[in-house]
Amino acid sequence: MDDPANSRPDRPERGSFVSAGDVAERAGVSRSAVSRTFSGAGSVSAATRRKVMKAAEELGYHANHLARGLTGEPSDIVCLIAADIGQPFQARMLEQVTRHLQLRGKVAMVINTAGDGDSVSHALRQSLHYRAEASVVLTGTPSEKLVQTCLSNGQRVVLVNRDDEAPGVDRLRVDNDRACVEALALLRRAGCERVACVSSRARTTSLLSREAAFSRAAEAAGLTLDLTRAGPTSYETGAESARLLLGRAAPPDGVFCVTDLLALGFMDAARHVFGRRIPEDLCVIGFDDVPQASWTSYELTTFRQPIEEFAERIAAVLTSDEVGHSEVLEVLPVWRSSVRMA
Repeated sequence: MDDPANSRPDRPERGSFVSAGDVAERAGVSRSAVSRTFSGAGSVSAATRRKVMKAAEELGYHANHLARGLTGEPSDIVCLIAADIGQPFQARMLEQVTRHLQLRGKVAMVINTAGDGDSVSHALRQSLHYRAEASVVLTGTPSEKLVQTCLSNGQRVVLVNRDDEAPGVDRLRVDNDRACVEALALLRRAGCERVACVSSRARTTSLLSREAAFSRAAEAAGLTLDLTRAGPTSYETGAESARLLLGRAAPPDGVFCVTDLLALGFMDAARHVFGRRIPEDLCVIGFDDVPQASWTSYELTTFRQPIEEFAERIAAVLTSDEVGHSEVLEVLPVWRSSVRMA
């Protein structure tokens, strides 16, 4: 039987984390040498590094990067503030952004909000509590005062698809104006004379921007626009919008939906409730180009948001020294069979 006095446990007791002190004791070096090895701050000899890494592997030690924020060092945490994360577009955006951040050694922390100003502001405060290196606001518009508080605490703030001009923030957005002008032109070329815009009650910056841009385009063309917001940004709201618009005496023959999800619900209700043929009786255009838009049951004409490029640019901005970066990304039209050919 082993002599308990001579035995030495390889690891701390179950339920406790392996500490830097445990690694230092096993390697026979100082605790500061362990810290320098894993943080990269300060020099450490090759021999000492080998001892530390061998001891860490034997003990199963992992550096506590979260604790770095408590010492004032960058934590490598990037908070992604979003809403409706189960929706196709947001889910794809989060997947791409988190992947690109991880490739650059960042840790993505998703904070799910209601999308309104108060919940987004609360999320930003949470990011400060965690000493996050940066916050990427994908939904909603935080107050300028809170944004400046983040900046003054050394945190970078990236606003995606926001029109805010807050000094010191990084901004990435798509050209909604150009896309909406082209959307109306597609409907007009298809012979549509009564146009409508289907939006939601979410009232987010990006949706409001598309509403306004399409309204301006219709007004410039001398058309009266029928705008409806029947509920949240959902498939069901799209279907309800079809019931509201297509049941009228003079229903629209061309519809622009500010998201694809709304467009899919609108198309299904138009076909199955009102017997409309798409595109023979009714042309429909969406926005985002979610995967479902290309399904054969929809073949939705839409505008593709450059999600991959967004993710690349966000990661690049957060690993650069340039502050206050502003960039407008192009939205590409994707023509499918929900709009008649001219």
